[in-house]
Amino acid sequence: MASNRPAPQAAYIPNDDDFGGYDPETWEEWNPTEESVRPVRGRHRVHKKGGGGLARSSTVLGVGVIAAVGAGGMATAQDGKPPVSISMPDLGAVTDSLPAAESLPGVGALLSDDSAAPAGAETVAAPLTAAGVSHTDAQQGTTDAGEALRARIMQQAENQQDQADDAVRSAAEEAAVKKAAEEAAAQQRQAERKADAEAAAKKKKEREAREAKALAERRAKLAKSYALPTSSYTITSHFGVAGSMWSSGHHTGLDFAAPTGTPLKAVHTGTVKEAGWAGAYGYRTVLELSDGTEVWYCHQSSMNVSAGQKVSTGDVIGRVGATGNVTGPHLHMEVHTAGGSTVDPLAWLQSKGLNP
Repeated sequence: MASNRPAPQAAYIPNDDDFGGYDPETWEEWNPTEESVRPVRGRHRVHKKGGGGLARSSTVLGVGVIAAVGAGGMATAQDGKPPVSISMPDLGAVTDSLPAAESLPGVGALLSDDSAAPAGAETVAAPLTAAGVSHTDAQQGTTDAGEALRARIMQQAENQQDQADDAVRSAAEEAAVKKAAEEAAAQQRQAERKADAEAAAKKKKEREAREAKALAERRAKLAKSYALPTSSYTITSHFGVAGSMWSSGHHTGLDFAAPTGTPLKAVHTGTVKEAGWAGAYGYRTVLELSDGTEVWYCHQSSMNVSAGQKVSTGDVIGRVGATGNVTGPHLHMEVHTAGGSTVDPLAWLQSKGLNP
């Protein structure tokens, strides 16, 4: 195969004849001007090989010239110095050492070699409609670029919709979890409040039970030191009942109806303050307790004690009768405080642990 590289040329060495007989040492410095410099015009040709390939020989020649200039350098005329000879390298040696253009990466594919193509062969170009069709699209049977683009857009839209659905589903799940947690917390708080209320009610019940027990114990203890004024009786009239039968307009005591002669007992330890006739009260005994409370026993048929006498709980101090202003035999019992006020005998007896 014939080479397009030029034949090597001998190195050129300038001599005195090349400078027109002038002595270079007598030259003056030349300052070029626009009038003294004539523009150089020329044509650069690029040799084309075959049907449109790159001009490899011209490229190689240009590379060789650049290499020669770089290796030899440029001579500069300076005042008082002899001219320096410029030696040009052997272009043939330079071009022989350069690699072939076909072997350069990315260049060989751009060079066309008519000899490599078989006779009668025609280049078949891909149809324009196949532009943009990826290898994956081709494997899936898609050959139309528009259809492939539409398919990718639809796939992207589906992916975005799936992501949106996942986001909505995740948000719904998070909301459900949050709501369940809030409901559980509310139920827990409600259960705690209910437990607290039950505990408070239980404590209250226990406290009331303790108080009732203590009251019962206190009353039982008092009952041992207090006694009912009589036995085998019937309550016929309560304190405060209104009527014309009483001078005050209402009943001032508690009536125990019993047969005449039924024993009357001291309700508590005390001192007999009075014992005798008291008009409408008939025969009356006044028993004064240690705290100043007075207990009156009225309408007695007989009296067993006298004023100033000390009695104890349960001692017989008289008997049931019908003396004074009465309609039948009974004990009319009144209770007066140390200040002189009249109180309900039934409530007073109950406060002492007694239940007539």
